[in-house]
Amino acid sequence: MAEGLYGPTRPGTVVLDLRPGVGALILHTPQELNGHEIEISPSGAMGARRSHAQVRERPVDTGTGYAAIYPDLPAGRYTIWRDGATAAGTVMVAGGKVSRYDWS
Repeated sequence: MAEGLYGPTRPGTVVLDLRPGVGALILHTPQELNGHEIEISPSGAMGARRSHAQVRERPVDTGTGYAAIYPDLPAGRYTIWRDGATAAGTVMVAGGKVSRYDWS
């Protein structure tokens, strides 16, 4: 899917609607993944539909970071995909909370 490269975000530009049964994921990445689309899918469900988000430059307390943000995720375990067939890892998303994963 071809999408434009968005610029850096500013503080307060991402709003997460956290509630029982619904959480969010922040996927921290190295700078070289800026602009890449990274897919995730529910773990353990063969052929499950994948969601994707673009890695963007984001302000953090210590300066600048790079992350993809996945809002409104039903609680559960998710696979993070390195490419179409290779998993980079898994993460548990809890309802009402923001989960984090560090792409290393």
